[in-house]
Amino acid sequence: MLPSPQVCERARQARDPRFDGRFFIGVVTTGIYCRPVCPARMPARDNVRFFPTAAAAQEAGYRPCLRCRPEVAAPTPEWNLGSETVVRAFRRIGEGALDSMSVAELAGEIGLSSRQLQRLCVEHLGATPAALARTRRLHLAKRLIDDTRLSFTDVALIAGYSSVRRFNDAIKQAYQRSPRALRRQHTGAVNGQCEGIALRMNYRGPFDPSWLMDFFARRAIPGIERVDADGYERIFELEGDSGRVRVSFDTANDHMMAEIRHPHPRALGSTLERVRRMFDLATDSAVVDGHLAADAMLRPVISRYPGLRVPGAWDGFELAVRAVVGQQVSVKGAVTVTHRLVERFGEKRDGWVGFPTAEALLHGDPAEFSMPRQRSQALKGLCEKVIRGELRFDGSMSTDALRDGLLGISGIGPWTAGYITMRALSDPDAMPAADLVLMRAAGVAKAAELEARAEAWRPWRAYAVMYLWKKAGLAA
Repeated sequence: MLPSPQVCERARQARDPRFDGRFFIGVVTTGIYCRPVCPARMPARDNVRFFPTAAAAQEAGYRPCLRCRPEVAAPTPEWNLGSETVVRAFRRIGEGALDSMSVAELAGEIGLSSRQLQRLCVEHLGATPAALARTRRLHLAKRLIDDTRLSFTDVALIAGYSSVRRFNDAIKQAYQRSPRALRRQHTGAVNGQCEGIALRMNYRGPFDPSWLMDFFARRAIPGIERVDADGYERIFELEGDSGRVRVSFDTANDHMMAEIRHPHPRALGSTLERVRRMFDLATDSAVVDGHLAADAMLRPVISRYPGLRVPGAWDGFELAVRAVVGQQVSVKGAVTVTHRLVERFGEKRDGWVGFPTAEALLHGDPAEFSMPRQRSQALKGLCEKVIRGELRFDGSMSTDALRDGLLGISGIGPWTAGYITMRALSDPDAMPAADLVLMRAAGVAKAAELEARAEAWRPWRAYAVMYLWKKAGLAA
C-alpha cells in the first residue's frame, strides 16, 4: 500500500495533493505526523518516517498535526489496501463496527480467524484492527470538536466512545490538550444541535460531480430522494428513527459538504461513511484515468470528461431491489415501479415513507408489484435470501460470494448481479458485461467480446463502464 520512499519523498517535497491520504509523514524531531500537503516548515529527509495510514503513525507514537489536520485528509483509496478481505475489514471498521463488537466477532463476520485479521491489517495497513478503530474515533471526534458546536457528550457518542471520560482521555493523550482547549483555538465551527451538522469531506481531483448528480437524478425515487441545482438530498432510517442527509459540492476547493439530521448521535458516524461510499470520494481518479486512457477507445472520453466516479448505493438491499425491478425496462419505468412499491409496502411515518423491508416485500401480494410474474418471483427470492442471511450487503460478503448468491436466484442474471456488485459493494472491477448500451459504445456484438477487451481495464472495469455510458450520451 505504501508508495516507495522515493515517491513519498518527492510527493512530500512538492506537497502534492494527489498523495493526500495515501500516506502520512512522521517527524522524528517533533513527534508529530502530518499529511503530505502540510504547510509547516519542511523537516530534513533524515528526520521523517512514512506510514501507510494515520493509525500506523499513531501506533508508532506520533501525534496528529494541529496545522494540517490529518483527520480531514482525503480518504485512503480502497483499491490500494491490498486484498479484498482487507478492504471489507477496513470498510466495516470505518463504519464503526468495532464500537459495538469485538475484533474476533468482526473477523468471524468476514470469514477469518482473529489472528488472520490482525496479521492482514498489520501487513497491509500498518496497524491492528483495534488501532484503526481508535484512530477512526479520534479523527471523527477531532472534526466534530473543530467544525461543530455540539456538546462534548454528543461528540463522544457520535465518534463511538463508550463514555465522555474515555473521550476526554483519548483527546488529551493524542493532542496534549483538552477538548475545550482545542475548540477555543479553532474558529471554524458553524453547526448547532446534533440533529443538524455539516461536515466538509475532502477528495482528490479530478472529480466530475455533475456525472453523479445526473445519475442519481434520473433514478431518484419521489418521497425518498431529491436532486436539484443545490445538491442531493434523501431521507433514511437508522436506530428506528428517520433522518435526512444533503450533499453539495465545492469543486473549486475539492470538497463536498454533508449536512446530516438525525435525532440519535451514534447514527451520524456511520452516515458519513455511507455518504463517502455513495459518492466514491476515496478514488484516486488520476491513477484510474491514467490506466484506462491506455485504451484508444476510452482515451477521448477520459480526456474530455476526467474524474468520473462510480455511483455507490445508500443501502445495498435497496439497490438490489431497484436493480431487479429495472431488469429489461427503461430507467424511467423502473423508477415508476419502484415508487409504487415504496408507496404500497414502505412504512409511513411522520410524513415520509421508508423503503420497504425484505419482510414487507416477501409477504406482499405479487399482483401489487406492477411487474411480470418472473420478476416478482425474483424479487421474492432476493428477499428470502436476505432474511435467511444468505445474502448480506453490509460488506461482510466477498464480491464472488454475493454474485454467486444472486445468480442462484431464478430470474436474476449476469447483468443484474454485475450491476449490484458494482454499486452495492463499490467493487471497482465489477462490470455488467451484458449491458446493451455498453456493448454498443464499445463497438462489440457480444458480452464475451466486451469481457475480453475489458481484461486490459482491470482492476478498474467499473470506471470504464462509467466512461462508456458517458460516451453513449446518458447516465445509463
